Amino acid sequence: MRHVVGLIHQEGESFGISFPDFPGCISTADTFNDIILRGEQALRFHIEGMIEDGEAMPLLSTPGDIVRALGGKLEGGTLVTLRIEVPEKAVRINVTIDEALLDAIDRSAAAEGSTRSGYLAKAALARIMGR
Repeated sequence: MRHVVGLIHQEGESFGISFPDFPGCISTADTFNDIILRGEQALRFHIEGMIEDGEAMPLLSTPGDIVRALGGKLEGGTLVTLRIEVPEKAVRINVTIDEALLDAIDRSAAAEGSTRSGYLAKAALARIMGR
């Protein structure tokens, strides 16, 4: 598990969260507690998509890195850190698997528009996360 920095803003009665290390990953909620939960869900979904697409994971920033990058101005935002499974760099492995099972994996991956590696990584992550 690693720590990912999120930035929470409140606008009126609503909260929003963004993740500077994962541009485009955002979520909203009506309460502070809910924004944390929804932020975790959005971040997991975003990371799963990156894995499936074969994208490299970013180097994670510390809260201090984010504050410095913003020139010390959070503009009413609150920094939080979320503990989440973030893979490191992709590593090539060699595995042995039944030929018929491999064929079924390849067909299923192709049906979802995924690669074999992305499909297997997504399945393993789902199993690890208890889904």
